[in-house]
Amino acid sequence: MACAQRLVDAGLLGKMALRFGAPDRVLLLSGGPASHLATWSLIASPARKRVVVRQPSRDLLAAAPSHSPLNGDVRLVPQTPPLRAEVEEWKHGSWYHSATIKANNLEDLFNKLKAHTTAEPFANTPSPSLPQRPFWSGALAYDLVQWTQPIRLQHPPQEGALLAVLWQVDGGVIVDQKTDTPSVFGNDEDWMRQAEWAMNEPTSKVEYAHPLQTRESVTHTDETHQDNIEAVRQGIVRGQVYQVNIGKHWQGDIDHPFAVFNRLVKNNPAPFSAYVEAEDFGFALASSSPESLLTSDGTSIRTSPIKGTCPQGANEQESAALRTAMISDEKERAEHRMLVDLMRNDLTTIAEPGSVAVDRFDVEAYANVQHLVSHISASLAPNASAAAALQSIFPGGSITGCPRTVVCAVIDELEKMPRSFWTGSIGYIDVHQGRSAWNILIRTLEAHRSGTNWRASVGAGGGITIASNPVKEVEEAAWKGAALRVAAGWMRQEHVMLPTGQLGIHPIDSRLPSPSGQVCGSIQRLEDAEEGGVTGVLFVDNLDSFSYNIADAVARFGHNVTIMQGRGPKSKQANEPETLLKLIQALKPTHLILGPGPGTPSDAPLTQALARMALSGQLALPVLGICLGHQALAQADGRTIVASPHGPVHGVPTTIQHDNTGLFEHLQGNQMLLTRYNSLVVTDDDQHTLIPNAVEEGTSLNMGLRHPTQPIHGVQIHPESVGSPDGLVLIDAFLRIPSDG
Repeated sequence: MACAQRLVDAGLLGKMALRFGAPDRVLLLSGGPASHLATWSLIASPARKRVVVRQPSRDLLAAAPSHSPLNGDVRLVPQTPPLRAEVEEWKHGSWYHSATIKANNLEDLFNKLKAHTTAEPFANTPSPSLPQRPFWSGALAYDLVQWTQPIRLQHPPQEGALLAVLWQVDGGVIVDQKTDTPSVFGNDEDWMRQAEWAMNEPTSKVEYAHPLQTRESVTHTDETHQDNIEAVRQGIVRGQVYQVNIGKHWQGDIDHPFAVFNRLVKNNPAPFSAYVEAEDFGFALASSSPESLLTSDGTSIRTSPIKGTCPQGANEQESAALRTAMISDEKERAEHRMLVDLMRNDLTTIAEPGSVAVDRFDVEAYANVQHLVSHISASLAPNASAAAALQSIFPGGSITGCPRTVVCAVIDELEKMPRSFWTGSIGYIDVHQGRSAWNILIRTLEAHRSGTNWRASVGAGGGITIASNPVKEVEEAAWKGAALRVAAGWMRQEHVMLPTGQLGIHPIDSRLPSPSGQVCGSIQRLEDAEEGGVTGVLFVDNLDSFSYNIADAVARFGHNVTIMQGRGPKSKQANEPETLLKLIQALKPTHLILGPGPGTPSDAPLTQALARMALSGQLALPVLGICLGHQALAQADGRTIVASPHGPVHGVPTTIQHDNTGLFEHLQGNQMLLTRYNSLVVTDDDQHTLIPNAVEEGTSLNMGLRHPTQPIHGVQIHPESVGSPDGLVLIDAFLRIPSDG
């Protein structure tokens, strides 16, 4: 922050730097102790080019009619009208329109930005961890979900609302976190020469310690917030969702967003903090985010999801006790496990098969809170890019939930307002080489200026599971947002019972091993498959957030996988047996997997039809149903699907007892630790064709079925989960069944 002030004092940043570029600001700051998270900070030089994306008119993108995804009414759209990005250049003291980009989604936008971005390297290069040529940095609103998920919002942003603003970074100052040493980079020799001089000058003192004390309002009362949480819990009972992140916003007047950011940097440092300001829009974001959405060096990718929170203690002993309690808490671990499985799935969509791994699992301690954090990495597939990775995982799983598409629609249904930039992202990307990094905009203040006055909003919430207590969740959201509200001047520090603890990283062992290095098969979507190509294992995706984890597990055993949409706009609507049989005969798969998904089998008619065909003997190939697919097989056999009498279980490893038949035939012992993700179960009796061969210890709930003579199997559990340490042996056993097709 001292370096930024030196640039302002020297007329090299802000309103006094108009001869170099715009007064807009881009500052990416790694706060806290130096670590694998916090390595450097960036102050961008005045920009001369930017890109602005706004919400289309209602004529182009109308609001969805009223409906309830939480009750199973999920309305998917085949495509969304292109987003429109305006490229602007700084000339004669103002921003002028230069070009218009029409893009199908975020990936397409960044690909098309290549034509507007020089690939020539910087004359004076920055840190090796940063792009070596001009790159783009700025903010993406959560509401860009309209172009990353196949849904239409019931409560979209107003026409013309800002959805993204990105500046081309042509130079700036990098500050090394370990040595606190600044380095100037870029192509503008005049600006760089003066910046080098400014770095050696004393810093003027600017007082930001005393915020303007004003009142705040809130978008959702505690009662409404609790009602939303309870609505999510009931949706979980019905099997429509597994976990949903629900929040609300506090709003009020502030002195200036940069003043708020200065107070945050001092009192609530975080490794992915950022400040951006578009001066002519009267718009700014001040973020002290601890969470990384995505980092990429152009060939590999990493995401570091946060899920699981506890406060700091009054001293280090109390903080350690709170950490231990969080680590051992079943709800916190299940919630985190679910998020890890979700993010593994999202990375797999653009990763080299078999390359996804959980590298580390930590508790990260910040000024007021402590979090469970996993670090998941993968190698980009040859035809993928960092832009494709961003398209795949935006918005982040920790601030949406599972299954992703459905919960994004549920968030819209319950919050009843756009999220704007809260839970969106600030970061950067080199559109030519792919090096990029993006945070998740939690612990973030969004500010808008009217005249000379600034008004701001702070959002906070949490992931809701069946084990959530509505009162405690409302309290947790309040103290998550407390540091921002104090910095904004809406709460007095003395009124906030938030102990401040030591920053640090406390490693925990991870269960998911790194890839074995064996030769993997390929993963392709049916719509991308070449006519007459090899199908391999046909996997039916029922809109689940773990489907690609299963596909990746199959690929790790050397099998090619073709994914067919069982629900949604890309689904083959071939539910008639004759048509469906012709499709299977044309594809010639070696095996068929009916995948998991939200809701009941009736919500997945394609899977229902395939299950009936399998049991009638029309499919001459091995069939495996997982979770919803298991239930579809059971229903086709005449069994009933009911709500679990012991309540939903999501992300929890449980002991499964089996009779060493079917997929369990060659296992030693008769128990396995496997993860459940289900609210509904199959009734268990012996009056049908399929034979039960696995139950949950303690409840005797059905967890497995097998056909007495045909290679047809069903498992209620998720063998691919990070919480199923030996679960892949079941997938291997299925793949070893020879195909007669």
